[in-house]
Amino acid sequence: MIHVPTAPIAHLAFDLTAWAGGMGLGAALHRWRLGAAAEAIAGKVGGGYFAALAAGAVAGAWLIGSLNTLRAAQPALSHSVAGALAGAIVCVEIYKRLRGITGSTGAVFVGPFALGVVIGRLGCFFAGLADATYGRPTTLPWAVDLGDGIGRHPVQLYESAAMAAFLAVYLWALAGRRAWALRRGFYALCIVYGAQRFAWEFLKPYPPLLGPFNLFHFLCGGLVAYGWIYWRADLARDRRAQERALSVPGSDHQPLRDLP
Repeated sequence: MIHVPTAPIAHLAFDLTAWAGGMGLGAALHRWRLGAAAEAIAGKVGGGYFAALAAGAVAGAWLIGSLNTLRAAQPALSHSVAGALAGAIVCVEIYKRLRGITGSTGAVFVGPFALGVVIGRLGCFFAGLADATYGRPTTLPWAVDLGDGIGRHPVQLYESAAMAAFLAVYLWALAGRRAWALRRGFYALCIVYGAQRFAWEFLKPYPPLLGPFNLFHFLCGGLVAYGWIYWRADLARDRRAQERALSVPGSDHQPLRDLP
């Protein structure tokens, strides 16, 4: 068992670092690969988009976080990054539907969100038991003692490592101008974040909602479903656009779709 020195103030320090790092990475990715995408998105979404995003993120963070912790042995209000993501998605998708906007508009948020989770979960870890995000007891060699003498799964580190791996793959794909990273990176983020968080929830002592599943299992399952459904829809739009472009009649009135 590994003893870990903890302090609640660590959470604030790492949160501030996560915000600064996320903004810095966002600016760097804008200059490097995402400038054109960001300008195209900004040109069609309008100012209401960011108001909807902020309102949804704040409401989702506190609603989901509190719905989970108010069911615990010691009820308390709380907030959740997964709830913030889900709330932002719901409000933004409603806004986009009302404005007739299609396609992904979240490309600029992928890198900053992933890095924010990588750093922010380190803050949860070093904040210790006070953060209430610790794992279940375990006898594995890498079990951590956060101050109560009990060996626990370092679930915060599991999540940080998983999102660091995703971020590395995402940046590699951006370097190679892969279509999925440029056009569907946000949907990939939702799938990966939701899937890895779903797995780690089995290692947390949160109150179950149905069978072995807690509130975050259902929330993360929804994020995976959202990412997959919208990924497939975006691919379908691409195929339809390509077919229309290749079916324009030439001088001999023959379809051009089969030409090299």
